[in-house]
Amino acid sequence: MTEPLPPLIESSLQIAWDFLGGLDEIDDAQQTAEFLLGNIKSQMLKGERRRLVLSNRAIDSFRRRASSQQ
Repeated sequence: MTEPLPPLIESSLQIAWDFLGGLDEIDDAQQTAEFLLGNIKSQMLKGERRRLVLSNRAIDSFRRRASSQQ
């Protein structure tokens, strides 16, 4: 059984997910979710607590990674 995500992580992840999904940029749902979650957690460990900054940076990082893999 998995632990529920803290509200800040959950809302930041949802914002990023909705944005990327709305632009049809999600090819592999599991891989995308794991990447975004890891990125958001990493930012929080460095002290970031602003929801939109967390989600926007995760989106930017995801897009950079996707473009470098092409």
